[in-house]
This record gives sequence, structure tokens and C-alpha cells, in this order.
Amino acid sequence: MIKKLFAVTLVWLFFSCKEEPVKQNFVFILVDDLGWTDLGYSGSTFYETPNIDAFSKKSINFTNAYASASICSPSRAAILTGKHPAKLNITDWLPGDDPKDRPLIGAIDLNQLPLSEPTLPEILKDNGYKTFFAGKWHLGDQGFLPTDHGFQTNIGGYKKGQPPGGYYSPYKNPYLKDGKKGEYLTDRLTQESINFLDTISNKPFLLFLSYYTVHTPIQANTAYIDKFETKLKNLDSLKVSHKKEGTATTKMQQTNPDYASMLFALDKNIGNLIEKLKKEGLYNNTTIIFTSDNGGLSTLEPRYSFKAPTSVRPLRAGKGWLYEGGIRVPLLVKPSNFSLENIISEVPVVGHDFFPTLLSQANIKINDSLKIDGIDISKLFVNDEILRNEIYWHYPHYHGSGWTPGAAIRQGHWKLIEFYETKTVELYNLANDVSETNNLANEFPQKAKALQARLHELQKNHNANTTTTNPMAN
Repeated sequence: MIKKLFAVTLVWLFFSCKEEPVKQNFVFILVDDLGWTDLGYSGSTFYETPNIDAFSKKSINFTNAYASASICSPSRAAILTGKHPAKLNITDWLPGDDPKDRPLIGAIDLNQLPLSEPTLPEILKDNGYKTFFAGKWHLGDQGFLPTDHGFQTNIGGYKKGQPPGGYYSPYKNPYLKDGKKGEYLTDRLTQESINFLDTISNKPFLLFLSYYTVHTPIQANTAYIDKFETKLKNLDSLKVSHKKEGTATTKMQQTNPDYASMLFALDKNIGNLIEKLKKEGLYNNTTIIFTSDNGGLSTLEPRYSFKAPTSVRPLRAGKGWLYEGGIRVPLLVKPSNFSLENIISEVPVVGHDFFPTLLSQANIKINDSLKIDGIDISKLFVNDEILRNEIYWHYPHYHGSGWTPGAAIRQGHWKLIEFYETKTVELYNLANDVSETNNLANEFPQKAKALQARLHELQKNHNANTTTTNPMAN
């Protein structure tokens, strides 16, 4: 009897003295307009990103990762809510630029992320996390800012989609104090993030670093521009070429030294942030996500005064388009306490998956009433398996890249794109045609018909907005 009582007492002491498990932290790095092949590890030979390349070897490289939209605001809203942009009725960059002289009138959508939508930072904050935001927001102005959606701190986030003062102080940003003359915006946002890490006081945190770079205006980083101008001069055999895409033109080589210098500066800063996490003993217990909000800006109409700065070959087109160049993005994920190296996952994932995934990693149950569209992809951190069979995109607007209203769906290796103006569809098999050069719609009409029907069903389920015929168009 005494032995039994003693044993029970030991068990009680063990569990009563055991500390609560340490909650993991989250660092979400979102780069603006970063192309699928803009990084060294993903194939670039002109751009240089040594720190990101090194990080790719210590994380999971998702090669079939997609943004929720081919433009910024819908993608960002989907990341924060776990919902498809069509369901949110945020389907264009805010406030958009729908022309009135085209055959169709773009759909009417919201100009801000509604306060009624529960967000990732709100839920994490309610569960004891410190929440910090720095950089591009582009989901609303006063009353709809990061601090209205669960972030306790906002450095530089407001309604603008690009830095109004450019990449050097003075920034002309009401939510970012100017630094010394010549201070570089990417450096500043990183330093603010590093400073935040000095304030956490052992609390779990969400650090959301949403860089403005490499969005236009394309401004050379003065510290690194000479390096890439010299590199370009040494490419004697290089012939810059372009390809027609609708009413626009796609850049086919990576040759912009200004853009390269911006990327190199980004890489330096990400290296500094990771070094800080390691120095403070936070790296191992932190899940780090590195991705882009849409494809690279490689395709533009001739009406613009500047040229597209990058190329995302072998993908077709770029930002704004629902070809792969506009929606397939880099994605690196280092889960907490992750020790594997050189892991590649080819399983398709999409931006609205981050919401349930991070909450799952934080051991926070999602209320079923939220009816999110994202899938918890944390199973992929330990084993590759197919989690979903399809992803669809809804973009019923015109865009300066030459895109005309339409939608797309990927199901397995099959992908269908529907164009509303011409009432046509294109069908591709991505398994052997990632460049989407061989339209199979006529060869496989039944497959095209089935995918189009499924696309319409998904749009109906989300009560998706749509275009209208323009009675004033010629």
C-alpha cells in the first residue's frame, strides 16, 4: 500500500511540476512581386541570393506553390483569413483600375478587408501571441489597417501598394517615420523587425515582414548596383528578347541590374534577420515562411513608361496573368525544430493554406463556423502526400499586364484557363508542359468541358462576382 501511494505521489508531482509546453513562434516573410525563378536556388544565374539559397537547404522547398491570386491584395487577404479571394469578394488590387472602354466591365469588389473577417494575427493575439507587422499592407486605409486586424504594431503598412516616396528616405508614408536621408526602405523594415525581437519578453510571437520590394518603382540599391552593372557588361553574348502576350510583351531574360541590386539587398536583410533569430536562441522554435504574393512582373502593356523588370522563364507570362508565371511563386518553409536538409515537395499548395497551417502549428482549433478554404499542410512537413486535387483562381478584371477577365483551375496535372472576352478556354498538361505552350482543348474536349464545369461550380459555391457587358464599348 505504501509503495502504491508513493508511486501515485511521484506521478502527481511529475505532472504538477511539468512546465507548459513552449509555444512556437512564427516569422512570415512576404516579398512583393517576387518571381518563381528570381532566386539563385530556383534557377537564376544573373541575380544573386546567397542567404536565401542557404536557407532553402535548411527548409522545405515547395516547387508547386501558388499565390491565391495573380495580383497582390487578394493574395494578402487570403493569407490572413484562409479564405479564397472570390469568397471574400476581394478580387483585384485595391482600388483597381477597371477601364470603361473595353468589351467587359470588371466585377465590383470590396476596397478593404472587412473587420468582420477573423484574421490570423487576431486569433494568435487572443491566444497570447505578440503580433507585429512591417511593410506593405494594401488591404485598406484608416479603420482597416494592420492594427485594426489583430497586429499590435504596424510599421509602414497602409493603403498604398508601392512605396510612395520610393525606396529611400524620406518615405512619404504616414505610418513610417523618415530615417536619415538616403536610408534604404528594405534595410529599415528589417531593422524594425529585429528591434521587435528585443521586446518579446519570452512571449510567443508572429512577426509578419511584408517587404515592399521588389515592386515598382525599380530603384537601384546604390551599395550594390555597380556589382550587377559590371556583371551585365560581362555577358557579351546576351541578346535581350521579348515575346508577345496578348496586347502586352513578356521579358524573356533576367538582365536588369537595378532589379538585381534590389534582390541582393533583400537577401542581405533576410540573412540579418535569420542571424538575429539564431543569436537570440529563437531560430529552432520558430516556423519561418518565405514566399511571394504573386508572380514576377515580366509582362506589361506598351502604355507604361517603364519596361517589365524581370523574367520568370520557363513559365509563361507573369504578374496579372493566370498562366503559371502570374501565380506560381517561391515558397520555403522551415518548421520549428526542423533538422532535415534539401527537402523538396512537389505537392501543390496555395496561399490560403497558411492560415490553418500556422494555427495548427500553434495548437489552436479553428472554429468550424469560419468555413475557410485553406488546408492544413503541416502533414507535408514530415511526409509528402496529396492533400487536395484542385486549386482555382478568379480574376474578373483587366490588368496592365495585358490580362483580360477570366479564371483558371488546376486539377492534378491538368489546367484550364477561361477567357471571358473571347468566350474561349485553353487546356494544358503541366506534367510535360509547364510553359503552357501546347493548348490541348481541341484534342481533349471532354476534359476541357469537365474542368470548365467544375470551375463554374466552385465559383458558384463561393458566390463569386463577375463581369458585365459594357454597353458603351465599340
